[in-house]
Amino acid sequence: MTAIARITLLSVVLGLSACAVQQPESTHLPPIPPSQPKPTPSTSPSPSKPGIPAKPAKPLPRTSASFAPPPGGNSHWDPKLGVYVLDDQPNTFYRQRTYYRWDNGWSRSISPKGPWEETDIHGVPGGLGRQFGQ
Repeated sequence: MTAIARITLLSVVLGLSACAVQQPESTHLPPIPPSQPKPTPSTSPSPSKPGIPAKPAKPLPRTSASFAPPPGGNSHWDPKLGVYVLDDQPNTFYRQRTYYRWDNGWSRSISPKGPWEETDIHGVPGGLGRQFGQ
């Protein structure tokens, strides 16, 4: 054997033996406690504390952080549906430059006044499809 081959073989053997000799570092993590239902607050005030009035529910946002509102119309953002709901037109919605209307079936348009093009559940945002179904 040549000297280079011997040095290479010796280096590989020593390198592998170092890995076999070292013990893995043990990391003991505390066990994760099982999740338990959180107790619900009592609606009746306790006798030792004076009654604290309940905070009013947080109002729903009027706009979305991700989608621009429709131009020139009164609307509000419905996070459950994932669209803007037009306040002055029943069952008419808006998202990403497209208006959607439910009238015993789906149609869509680039204007709230039409012309309307029929579409199916796959042509509307997911929240609308789940809410109205077809």
